[in-house]
Amino acid sequence: MTTTTGTRRLRAGLLALAAPTLLAVPAGAQKWGRGAAFPEASEEIYGIAAGGKLYVLGGLAPGWKPKGLVYEYDPARDAWTKKKPMPLRSHHVALAELRGKIYVLGGFTLPAAGPPAWQPIANAGVYDPATAGWKGLALLPTPRAAANAVVVDGKIHVIGGAGLHPGSKETAVHPARPHRSLPTHEVYDPATDQWSVRSPMPTARNHAAAGEVGGKIYVIGGRLGAAFISRASNTDIVEVYDPATDQWGALLAPMPTPRSASAWGVAKGRIYVAGGEERSRRFQRTFRAVEVYDPAANRWTELPPMEFARHGLAGDVVNGKLHLVSGDAASGGAPGAHIETDVHEVLDLEGQ
Repeated sequence: MTTTTGTRRLRAGLLALAAPTLLAVPAGAQKWGRGAAFPEASEEIYGIAAGGKLYVLGGLAPGWKPKGLVYEYDPARDAWTKKKPMPLRSHHVALAELRGKIYVLGGFTLPAAGPPAWQPIANAGVYDPATAGWKGLALLPTPRAAANAVVVDGKIHVIGGAGLHPGSKETAVHPARPHRSLPTHEVYDPATDQWSVRSPMPTARNHAAAGEVGGKIYVIGGRLGAAFISRASNTDIVEVYDPATDQWGALLAPMPTPRSASAWGVAKGRIYVAGGEERSRRFQRTFRAVEVYDPAANRWTELPPMEFARHGLAGDVVNGKLHLVSGDAASGGAPGAHIETDVHEVLDLEGQ
């Protein structure tokens, strides 16, 4: 066997390992329903489950003004309750739940002066749903937004995101100004209120989905290059991190539909990813797609889609149901291009 032939066979083997095994669930087997409409239709909101309820935070208004929304959804009553806004109104925050409390990490704010832009921040705080109170935490070592926050063994891993180039004189990110996706991986310990640095993610990205299964962290899809879909490309790459060894793992089955700005949730050892957006010179579009990744089998399953395509929506799993809330039905950016919806779709995961 020549070296060239051996190289070709090795590449073919790696591609076979990474190729997605995609199953499809019949439409009749999927139980979609509707929840109460979201009171303030918004894009760039994020959802997190805590104490059997869903919390939705963030939101972005025209002119890139952060809304700082905080809403609580009670599935038992099918009702939303508006809470006091975030102390620092920001968008593209990373959320994590630990022991019933919600950690809000990083994000973008509107610069205090100058033209509108997205200013990455290092702020961190924790919200207690029981008291509706907030507490400030130690700042992130790296200011960034559109990152993922995942809890493993009582610590919060904040991975990826978008921010400024090292040594940059810029103070905010903008489609026309230099900035980048980040591989940054920092871990917060609530017991000590301290941060530590871990092995960076191999693929720098932002606007990804992520979840913990079996003590490992999976980062799925997202956006390469820049924070703005008009200046970035989506990826189908799925990467796994093992906190026990501080190592990133081998090739995994790629995401069937490369996209960013999705909603996601974890249930029964599987990661559900819904919605998202994509942009090119020829089109701009949002997705209805709902796909689920099974790390144990390294396999993707395609579920019948949402009724309403959208990106920048909030989602998480509460009491065995995946809630997908609000978002923008258009991959916008230009004046008048935003079509925010109040729709709240619910997928019953029983039997999946």
